[in-house]
Amino acid sequence: MWDAQHGEDLGVIIPEGAYADLRKIKARKDALIDKSVSGIAAGLDKNENISYFKAEASFTGPKTVSIGNEGITADQIFINVGARPFVPPGYEDVPYLTSTSILELEEIPEHLIIVGGSYIGLEFGQMFRRFGSRVTIVERGDTIIGREDPETSAAILQFLKDEGIEFRLQASCITAKNEEDGNISVAVDCKLGGPPKIEGSHVLLAVGRKANTDTLNLEATGVSTNQRGFIEVDDYLQTKISGIYALGDCNGKGAFTHTAYNDYEIVAANMFEGKHRKVSDRIITYNLFVDPPMGRAGMTKKEALAKGYKILEAKREMSRISRAKEKGETNGFMSTLIDADTNKILGACVLGTGGDEIISSLLNIMYADAPYQIIRDSVQPHPTISELIPTMLESLTKVS
Repeated sequence: MWDAQHGEDLGVIIPEGAYADLRKIKARKDALIDKSVSGIAAGLDKNENISYFKAEASFTGPKTVSIGNEGITADQIFINVGARPFVPPGYEDVPYLTSTSILELEEIPEHLIIVGGSYIGLEFGQMFRRFGSRVTIVERGDTIIGREDPETSAAILQFLKDEGIEFRLQASCITAKNEEDGNISVAVDCKLGGPPKIEGSHVLLAVGRKANTDTLNLEATGVSTNQRGFIEVDDYLQTKISGIYALGDCNGKGAFTHTAYNDYEIVAANMFEGKHRKVSDRIITYNLFVDPPMGRAGMTKKEALAKGYKILEAKREMSRISRAKEKGETNGFMSTLIDADTNKILGACVLGTGGDEIISSLLNIMYADAPYQIIRDSVQPHPTISELIPTMLESLTKVS
C-alpha cells in the first residue's frame, strides 16, 4: 500500500484508486497458516512414536497429566503451552480486539484505537493506517516502546506520526465503554493534554501477553511460577521438579518464536548429544516489524550503562547511506555499542531499511566472541546498507 501511494516519489506514476481489500488479504493469510498447520499436523500423524491428543490437559500429580477421562504418566514432561494476549480490567463490556482476533477482520476499521504503544501496538497501528484506517495509539508511558533507548523510541515515534498516526502519551485511568452510535469510547487522562475521551469504531488491546499456565493445576506438581504466571526454570530449562521442563513463551525466557525453537535445541542437544547448552548462552535478539523495521541484538545503551560497562558507540544515520537514499527510505540509523575494555560488541540496533536482516551480521560477530575490528576491517558488497557498517565502526565516541 505504501509503494502504491508513493510511487511518484521514485518517478513511477500509479493511477489513483489503489486500496486494500482486507477480505483478500485475510484469505491469503489464512491459506499460508493453513498450509503450515496442515504440514505440522501431518508430521505428527505420520510419526509412529507420537500419540496426539487434542484436548485440554492439567496435572493431577507431579508426573501425571489428565486429558479428559484419561491419565498419562511419564518420567519426563515438557510443558510448552505458550501465551495469550493479556486483557486488563475495564474492557469487559466492550467488543475489544486482541492481536489474535484482529487478524479475523474482513473490513478495515474506520478508526482503530490501540491501547498500548509497544511492539504489537505499533506494528498493527502502522499496518491499519496504511490500509486506510484512522489510528490512535494510547500509551501510559511518556514514550513508546520504553524498553528501547530514548533516541530509538523518538525516531520511531516521529516517522509513525509523519504517516498520520495519532498518539496519546502519559495516559492513565484508561477505560472503555460502548456509545449509543455503535462506536467505542476510550477515556484517557493524559498529562500532555488533549480531549479526555477518544471515540473509535474498534479498540485493540496491545498491553502484553500472559502465560497459559493458569489452567494446568501446577500446584499438583510442585512446579513454581513467578508473579506473572511464567514457569520458573533453570539454565537448562528444567523446573525445580526433576524431569519436568518448560519451553517457549510459558517460561518467560524470550517470548519469541526464535527463542522458543532455541529452547528445543538446548534440551535436545543436552539430552541426545551430550552437550551442555544453556539459556544464558544466547544473546537477546528481536525485531520490531514496522516500516522501516528495527533489528536489535544484545544490550541497549541504558542496559549496558546500568551494568557498569565502559561504552564506546558507533552510529550512522540512514540519511547518510547511499542505498537508503536511492530507495527513498532514509528514516532511522545504525548503532553499535562496544565494550571499551575488551573491544567486544555489547549490543547493536539497526533501525532502517533492511534492519531486520542486517542485524544478523553484527549478531554473528557477537556469537563468535570476536572483537568489533573483525567486521570493521571487512569488505562488504556495494551498494548495500551493510557496506557502511565498517565505516560506522571507524568512528567511536565515549558514552557516559
